Amino acid sequence: MLAINHPVEDFVLPSTDNKEFSLSANMGKNLIIYFYPKDDTPGCTLEGQDFRDHWHEFIEKNCIVWGVSRDSVKSHQDFKEKMQFPFELLSDEDEKVCNLFDVMKMKNMYGKQVRGIERSTFVIDTKGVLKKEWRGVKVEGHVQEVLDFVSTM
Repeated sequence: MLAINHPVEDFVLPSTDNKEFSLSANMGKNLIIYFYPKDDTPGCTLEGQDFRDHWHEFIEKNCIVWGVSRDSVKSHQDFKEKMQFPFELLSDEDEKVCNLFDVMKMKNMYGKQVRGIERSTFVIDTKGVLKKEWRGVKVEGHVQEVLDFVSTM
């Protein structure tokens, strides 16, 4: 179970850089891990573009941004290329990491109940400790909130 100021369990996911991402291999940087429902949808595109547009500011604050959804690596590669994201996207098709972060929720979509990712963002510090989480994220203004938070670390 995730808890603020506690270490996050190590995990491994395939990435758009044709490598595997592991939490343990990325220690030494602050990690911004954002979960989003689906590639190339309006809200997810806006959120990714906002992270893209503030990417240099995150880098200046010793942060690496990673996006996670259940889409395939191929879908992620197409989405990343189309949107010119400077950060990598991680594929969690089996929902293992989504379940670790408890982001799978029942949602209403066009009047039907569907199971999907609740838009959420997590900040993990240089030692692998969870420092902040946002759940049920509204896209507008969110990336600035994350940037403001990491500016205090």
